[in-house]
Amino acid sequence: MSKLTKEAIRRILEERFTGDCHTKLSLIPLPSAFKDMQRAAARIKEAIEKKEKIVIVGDYDVDGVVSSAILAEFFNDFGIYYDIEIPNRFSDGYGLNPSIVERIKADVIITVDNGISAIAAAELCKQKGIDLIITDHHTPPPVLPDAYAIVNPKQSDCSFPNSEICGAQVAWYLTAAIKEACGYEYNLGKFMDMLCIAIIADMMDLKDINRTMVKSGLKLLNRSNRPAFAAIKEVFKKERFTSEDISFLISPLLNSSGRMEDALFSYGFLRSPSKKEALARLEEIICMNERRKEEERALFESSLEFVNENDSVIVVWGEEWHEGVIGIVASRIVKRFKRPSIVFSLKEGFAKGSARSVVGVNILSLISKQADLLLGYGGHFGAAGILLLKENIELFKKQINKSAEELNLKERAVHDESLGEIEFEAIDFELLEILEDYEPYGQKNPKPSFILYDMKVKIDKPIGKEGRHKKLILQRGDKTIEALYYNFKQEVKSGDKIDILFSVSRNDFRGLVTPQLLIREIL
Repeated sequence: MSKLTKEAIRRILEERFTGDCHTKLSLIPLPSAFKDMQRAAARIKEAIEKKEKIVIVGDYDVDGVVSSAILAEFFNDFGIYYDIEIPNRFSDGYGLNPSIVERIKADVIITVDNGISAIAAAELCKQKGIDLIITDHHTPPPVLPDAYAIVNPKQSDCSFPNSEICGAQVAWYLTAAIKEACGYEYNLGKFMDMLCIAIIADMMDLKDINRTMVKSGLKLLNRSNRPAFAAIKEVFKKERFTSEDISFLISPLLNSSGRMEDALFSYGFLRSPSKKEALARLEEIICMNERRKEEERALFESSLEFVNENDSVIVVWGEEWHEGVIGIVASRIVKRFKRPSIVFSLKEGFAKGSARSVVGVNILSLISKQADLLLGYGGHFGAAGILLLKENIELFKKQINKSAEELNLKERAVHDESLGEIEFEAIDFELLEILEDYEPYGQKNPKPSFILYDMKVKIDKPIGKEGRHKKLILQRGDKTIEALYYNFKQEVKSGDKIDILFSVSRNDFRGLVTPQLLIREIL
């Protein structure tokens, strides 16, 4: 097979976006394309005019926190009376439920990034005379809640052309509809810095409208005067943020409070009025994130002894495993074994699970085929949440693996993740520029990986606090290049010859920009 040239790489990446039509913010669909959007906006306008009590009910992940922050800031800027309610993962569970409805006083409840399955809560709202407006992006159940309005692009009778958008985007569109209904003058572009974080954190497809919003948002994020982002830049010594910084720095930080304690910490951090306050809040969040890492590391190691490598879908569980980190552990299992993974925490007779998938496998569809065993489930293509009785978990594991057998997941090779073999000499500054032209990378636009064979390890050097990473100097002929191998699973030493699966990143050292390799696997 011939090796990839730079021209071939550019052509392959360009083909990923041939179907995109919303390539500029000026071209994105209007709010009126959503079913019930104008009805929702009209009711909120009425509540504003009558000074009725509005309560925003969010969610404890990044998407939910950003959704809440966008709507709250919009209301604040117009002096609109509202309260905020973000359910606690441990005491409230996910989304709007009857106990939350009972404890809040409201004329109108607006859910953001949740609510599409809140049938019991909607019924209680009806009894109490509360108008419930649901804004969500998760897959609707067969029977919808009886709400005043439901704004969700995944409804079969919704004409919005992009169904794979996150909850924060739906909430942002709601602000646009309210702005139009009330005749406000307002720059909604100010929220793109937060929106790009939610889109990436919630693993939305980075094509079409999502790609356009993220590209615009990254530019704004890097010149944003929002105190929270200034604080992150200062503490982590960042001159500029990339999409990878969102995935591996900003998102874990914002997620940590909801995973370990209460998402209101992260909500307050995003809404910080000053850099001084943001720095103080960030210090707390960093502590929570360190605790999260410790819990995650311990639970991941514990989970490995229960992994059956012959399964198409890896399903593991344990008594009272920390609910806040089972989703991350599922992601780590996916990365290790290249198969969908579901991790359950067992407590009081129930099994609460978090699922993550591999590229091209709809985990929610696989889970839905086991609906007869489930008490509840929801999510989207790449990630989902599940609840079932503890006594059914063995049968669930057996049935979901049977459903997945036809997908031949066990036969998926590492090579499927790469664009192909590349000439060593082609890895230069020009290639780096080509790759950067097609950022941001993520779902449906994965960062390109390549293969190099027969590379000599000239130098190996442990790096990191505990020496869990390695910096390598690789050589072929007279050419050398630096490579980083994070959390290495195989020992590599000077003099070895290795074949590698890798991506290319920018190394900016004292103003000199050079490409460096990030090793994903040693083949």
